[in-house]
Amino acid sequence: MLKHISTADLLVFFFYFIIVASYGYYIYNRRKKETNNSSHSFFLAEGSLTWWAIGASIIASNISAEQFIGMSGDGFFAGIAVAVYEWVGAAALIIVAVFFMPIYIKNKIFTMPQFLQDRYNGGVALVMSIFWLLLYVFINLTAILFLGALAINGLLGGEYFHQIMIGLAIFGVIIALGGMQVVGYTDVIQVGVLIIGGLAITYLSLTIVSEKFGFGTNALTGFNLLLKNAPDHFHLIFKKPTAGASSETIAKYLILPGFAMYVSGQWISNLNYWGCNQYITQRALGANITTARTGILFASLLKILMPVIVMLPGIVAFVLYKNGHLQQLAGGKDGAYSAMLSFLPSGLKGLSLAVLTAAIVASLAGKVNSIATIFTLDIYKKYMKKDASERSMVWTGRIAILMSLLIAVMFTWNDVLGIGSAGGYTFVQKYSSFVSPGVLATFLLGMFWKRTTAEAAVVGILIGFASSVFFNQFAVQLLGPETILYSAFHNASGQYEIPFFISLSWSFLITCLVMVGISLRGQVINAKAITIERTMFKLKPSSVMLIAVILILLSAIYVRFW
Repeated sequence: MLKHISTADLLVFFFYFIIVASYGYYIYNRRKKETNNSSHSFFLAEGSLTWWAIGASIIASNISAEQFIGMSGDGFFAGIAVAVYEWVGAAALIIVAVFFMPIYIKNKIFTMPQFLQDRYNGGVALVMSIFWLLLYVFINLTAILFLGALAINGLLGGEYFHQIMIGLAIFGVIIALGGMQVVGYTDVIQVGVLIIGGLAITYLSLTIVSEKFGFGTNALTGFNLLLKNAPDHFHLIFKKPTAGASSETIAKYLILPGFAMYVSGQWISNLNYWGCNQYITQRALGANITTARTGILFASLLKILMPVIVMLPGIVAFVLYKNGHLQQLAGGKDGAYSAMLSFLPSGLKGLSLAVLTAAIVASLAGKVNSIATIFTLDIYKKYMKKDASERSMVWTGRIAILMSLLIAVMFTWNDVLGIGSAGGYTFVQKYSSFVSPGVLATFLLGMFWKRTTAEAAVVGILIGFASSVFFNQFAVQLLGPETILYSAFHNASGQYEIPFFISLSWSFLITCLVMVGISLRGQVINAKAITIERTMFKLKPSSVMLIAVILILLSAIYVRFW
């Protein structure tokens, strides 16, 4: 029997499900012939997504269980500082819109491995295709499934984890099999549900705080009570722990190492994710530069709002739990969001279920579409069947969608990868950072330095990965816990650990230096260098105004909560 869920909740949820499924079928049926017979239409929805669909799809695909569960959990534990992922991400999207997209679109780039092949060679593209496929399947898909099932299971009473996981996987497959057009346009509905429902849940959460403290149901009063009862949760910067610091202080610094992470680590992570990631760029690569740029800037604007939806309920849960009003909190910090949902009245629990499902399914569908795109266009077509027809590639992509989700379910079933113990959001960020230094260095130097060679790219990708592993696993053993490069601290397991954003920064610097050293032995201008013209980066007045609004909002946030 479903606990805490009424008939009204089920009706709200099924209404959401019917709307998304019906609209998805309508989009698919409208251009079914083109989708089934054109790989670019299936994988990229070439030329058919509007700027608002691109922006909504980027956000819907990005905001998933990692944010709702993992980020709320880190909000419960560390507070507003965890919003750095979102707010630096908003700034990184501006850089991607202004500088990355013109290069991709001018050179007719449709996949990230294609860029590497055109700029370097097929070997670099193949290495990275394999890297990305492994990352997407074993880190991203597994985290989305595990955390998504965890969240919804908590809302439904805690007895349906595996059934929910299978249901989410099936729903994701249904959307993804229709191609990028279905994914993109259903994401507009998904992000609408996510934002409207998410804001409603945050508003009600704040009123619950006000009510529990005896001030009536007033959201503004609730927020002020958060500031008063958890002042340490409203600082964006953590200072470096001193001798004798508590284990909690050290744990916070390990995941969010103060000002140091702003110097490079956060930028490396975000520029890699937003600018060199098939999962994100795919939405804009089929559009013209004006549509693509506007869509990405629209996503940047929406990104600023996300911490209110996915992080603030975690702080609410912390304040309520600390004051004895949330005894039902289970599952550690990653149970914070689900615990908050238990307070919602009948009908709104169904809305919260729809919000979570929308976020999870949109991310699943987008991720498996990207997996299918890379596998089909960059491996199957180039190395397995060079004469594959368009229809054959579409069906190969659909098989890749099914297989990738099946593998993810197998590895998530009993949490083989330890997502639950690591903390959802930290798990994704930390293990994604293993490939970030090499990938970003290869893309940035490949775009903006004409001397970069293919040999440097191959070595850079491998060095980036190897140095990340070194700093994360072996540096302390060989160099000690305190060096000029880093300070290591005891983690929850009693082992020395270097904050992974610090490791990320040094890995990126080492990778860049190695790549520059190797490239200096080559020609002054590499034969495959990208041709860049200043006119490529010229902005329309509307884009300038949108960027100004985003930067003003970000500046106001940092002035207030620094």
